[in-house]
Amino acid sequence: MLLATDLDGTFLGGSREARLRLYRLLADRDDIRLVFVTGRGLETVLPVLVDPTIPTPDYLICDVGATVVDGAEHQPVQPLQSDLDARWPGEQKVAAAFARFPELERQSVPQQRRCSFYCKADAVTSEVEHAARELGCELLYSADHYLDVLPAGINKGSTLKALIEHLGIDHDAVLVAGDTLNDLAMFEAGFKGVCVGRSEAALLRATRGRSRVFHAKQAGGGGILEALTHFGFLGSKGVAGIAPPNAEPGHARLVMVYHRLPYEEVRVGDRVQRRRPNSPNGIIPTLLGFFGDGREGSWVAWSIHDPRNGEFQVHTDIDRKRYPRLVAARVPLSKREVDIFYKAFSKEAFWPLLHTFWERAVFKEAHWQVFLQVNKAFAERTAKEAAGGATVWIHDYNLWMVPAYLRELRPDLKIAFFHHTYFPSADVFNVLPWRRQIVGSLLHCDYIGFHIPRQAENFVDVVRGSMPTQTLTRRHCAPRFMTYGCAVGLDQVTTEIEVSGRVVALGAHPVGIDVDRVAQTLARGDVKQKIAELRRQLNGLRLVLSIERLDYTKGTLEKLLAFERLLEEHPDLCGRVVLTLVCVPAAAEMSVYRGLKTQIEEAVGRINGHFSDFGWTPVQFFARSLPFEQVVAWYAMADVMWITPLRDGLNLVSKEYVATQGLSGGRGVLVLSEFAGAAAELKGALLTNPHDPQDLVDNIYRGITLGRAEAEGRMRELFDVVRHYDIRRWSQGFLDAVGAAASVNQKQTAALRSATR
Repeated sequence: MLLATDLDGTFLGGSREARLRLYRLLADRDDIRLVFVTGRGLETVLPVLVDPTIPTPDYLICDVGATVVDGAEHQPVQPLQSDLDARWPGEQKVAAAFARFPELERQSVPQQRRCSFYCKADAVTSEVEHAARELGCELLYSADHYLDVLPAGINKGSTLKALIEHLGIDHDAVLVAGDTLNDLAMFEAGFKGVCVGRSEAALLRATRGRSRVFHAKQAGGGGILEALTHFGFLGSKGVAGIAPPNAEPGHARLVMVYHRLPYEEVRVGDRVQRRRPNSPNGIIPTLLGFFGDGREGSWVAWSIHDPRNGEFQVHTDIDRKRYPRLVAARVPLSKREVDIFYKAFSKEAFWPLLHTFWERAVFKEAHWQVFLQVNKAFAERTAKEAAGGATVWIHDYNLWMVPAYLRELRPDLKIAFFHHTYFPSADVFNVLPWRRQIVGSLLHCDYIGFHIPRQAENFVDVVRGSMPTQTLTRRHCAPRFMTYGCAVGLDQVTTEIEVSGRVVALGAHPVGIDVDRVAQTLARGDVKQKIAELRRQLNGLRLVLSIERLDYTKGTLEKLLAFERLLEEHPDLCGRVVLTLVCVPAAAEMSVYRGLKTQIEEAVGRINGHFSDFGWTPVQFFARSLPFEQVVAWYAMADVMWITPLRDGLNLVSKEYVATQGLSGGRGVLVLSEFAGAAAELKGALLTNPHDPQDLVDNIYRGITLGRAEAEGRMRELFDVVRHYDIRRWSQGFLDAVGAAASVNQKQTAALRSATR
């Protein structure tokens, strides 16, 4: 069969549960073709297709019948479109002819082969009708407000009928659905039809008594389901035979959806053992802390399924003593899936683009399909874990598509998403071939969090470029965040948007660190011993410290070139300062970073070869990960922490350094890239532009030579921020915001729907 349906008020109308049930039916049934028949222009139908839960139509009839394209590529269906084009005199000619009627207000909406106006009924005079006939056009007036000038003989019904005949489909196998008078032509074309609940009174009057037209009780998607049963399209069981979209609820009131398990799986011989994770930034222990009071929950993450390990266990304990009601819900992935989903696609397509290195991004459709499969598997596992009305907290870009899949399965859930990486501006993000699907998925969340206001506002700009968006609330960023003092500053940020009748709340939540863990580490005897050892080794040298992952986004090469230039411009620093550079290597399979490591090693060798003197080497380079205890000792001894990412979502190393200096009474100086998210939060840092070589030199020199009083004052200001906004305040603040937003969103969304009925 074929379902030809209007959009607004019909296919997009009704309760969310009914719509999702209809959409699931259409997605599961290959024998049902779908045609959208709408008064919208093609350009304004595209935002509808953004939502991944909405089935992709086989065909689109737009502009009240004046445009007909295929649903996949949006290319004209020929020869139907050529016939329509031949009947249209041209936009400028029509607009000029109707300009003499001041009662007609031209609609400012995208459209083709038609001109649309707002007007009252008495404005459609005989002179207006004559003007249309003179041009070879017809008028269509609907909803006591809208007037369309169309090619003669063209309407939704005529174009749909031509398409049906073009496809060779039996008229009895077609169901049309609508809710306003401009849908009447579809009902007059001889097909079976349904006027969904809350249809325009004029349409109901015009179709009353027609044996092939059913007047449904339920609005929108629910009415279409009624009609499918009424006309026997779904067999003897009707709607009752459709599998409900809702998964059976689980028991967890809080579900963490994170790519990493809360423990490490390590193969020892022929067995896989679980070990406590080494998480320097403390996010995993903090998220685990929500379950320390016995709250029932699940932690959804992937695990590589290797048949050699025997039967795959979906559920495993995490720590039965500390978290008695928390289980790890493991999503089984093959090594190939992990390699594509995470090590290849996420890092080669998404990672460079998110950090504004779009020229490095590699897009492969086959990889995107694997990404979708993995995200769907995460959503299905999450749907089975969550209790009714539970909160689901999804983490980062690896799981962008989970919200859409999950909302389809479980409309009852409160879905929250936190974006740990940088979120770029629209002109960068829109390079992604799948930008519309990603944005459409995220908009199924009740709440979306970012590190800083700039990243939240970038997201809003991306949404605004994809679909009609209304800003509901905005908030001043000061005094919590920098406004005009750094590259990522902002004065006001959007905190609520409305898209397609749904309210989505947004917030800025910079991740904090576990300050107590730093304090406990500093108190350890072996750490104190390491600090004393470093003090002896430095023997009066000024230590500039840099710790970062091996990644082109971190600006490591730019930093080395600046240090080389510093020694050239300030030869008095030779023999007095040393740069210790620690680069944590990427996984061995990620070949994209091998060339970068070679370039860094060559730069280090050149600098040391040129400037080294007896007993002094200017750069110490460590291409390995260091234990947290050793890192804290280096933090304590560093006179300057030099962090220069070209782009960074936040940067927790800067906060770890500040915490260490603040707790140990140090007066170290933080020289921080103004393109790191932390720059908008850490007032007291010396900000530098890593894209400006001279600015890098000038600010590192200033950091090395900064006076004691100013250094102490800056560190006090920094430590106040880091100590107050710690990891626990971040996590609890985020969940509190989710709870508040979900409550407000339900009320506002209900009000918006009532207003548009």
